Amino acid sequence: MRGMLLGAATLLALGAAPAIAADLPARTYTKAPAMVAAIYEWGGFYAGLNAGGGSAHSCWTNTAAGASEGCHNATGALAGGQIGYRWQSGGLVFGIEAQGDWANLKGSNASQVVAATTNQTKMNAVGLFTGQAGYAWNNVLWYVKGGAAVTSDKYNGLTAATGVFDRASDTRWGGAIGTGIEVGFAPNWSVAAEYDHLFMGNRSVGLTNIPGGAASRGETVGLDADMATLRVNYRWGGPVVAK
Repeated sequence: MRGMLLGAATLLALGAAPAIAADLPARTYTKAPAMVAAIYEWGGFYAGLNAGGGSAHSCWTNTAAGASEGCHNATGALAGGQIGYRWQSGGLVFGIEAQGDWANLKGSNASQVVAATTNQTKMNAVGLFTGQAGYAWNNVLWYVKGGAAVTSDKYNGLTAATGVFDRASDTRWGGAIGTGIEVGFAPNWSVAAEYDHLFMGNRSVGLTNIPGGAASRGETVGLDADMATLRVNYRWGGPVVAK
C-alpha cells in the first residue's frame, strides 16, 4: 500500500512540471537604442586669432610730372584677431565679422621720374568689416565674405646717401572680398584657412621733407593687397544639437 502511494505521488509530480513551465510568461528582448548622430552647430558668437602673410601691390604716379614712377610689391607678415556672430539655418550659415591685424608689408622700387630715389611703401595695419555667407557639411564650413577694408600705410622716399628724405602716411578705406574653409575639431573650437583681396584704390599723397617738414612732392598712389591667413576660433552661445 505504501509503495502504491509513493508511485502515485511521483506520477503527479511529473505531470505537473510541464503545466507549470507553460504558465511562465515568454521572455521579452529590448532592442538597444539607435546611435544619435551629432550635428556641429555654427551659430553663436565667436572670437579668435589669425596669422599669415600678405602682398600689397603699390604704384606711384608723380603729380607734377604726370608720369608713372613705377610699381612694387610690399610683402611680409600679418597677425591679429577677429570677432563675429553667425546664424545657421539647416546647412546655410550667415554671419558678420570684424578683424584687425598688425602688418609688416614692405617693398620698394627705383623711381622712374625722380633721379637716384627709391620709393618705398609700408602697410602697418589692416582692418576688415565683412558679412559672410556659407554652407556647412556638419563640422566643415565653406564661406565667402565681403565688405569694407581699412589700411594704415606709410610712404618713404630714400636715397643711398641720406636714407629717408621725404615721407607721408595715410589711412585709406576700400573694399574686401574673400573665401575660407573652416573645420570644427571640438564642440566649440574650429580652425580655418582664409584668403582675402583688398581693393584700396588710388589716393593723392603729399610727401614732406625729413627732417624739415616742408612739402616735397605729390604722388598718386594706387594700392591693393592679398592676404592669406590661418585662423583659430572659439565659439559660444549655441550647443551641439542632435539630428
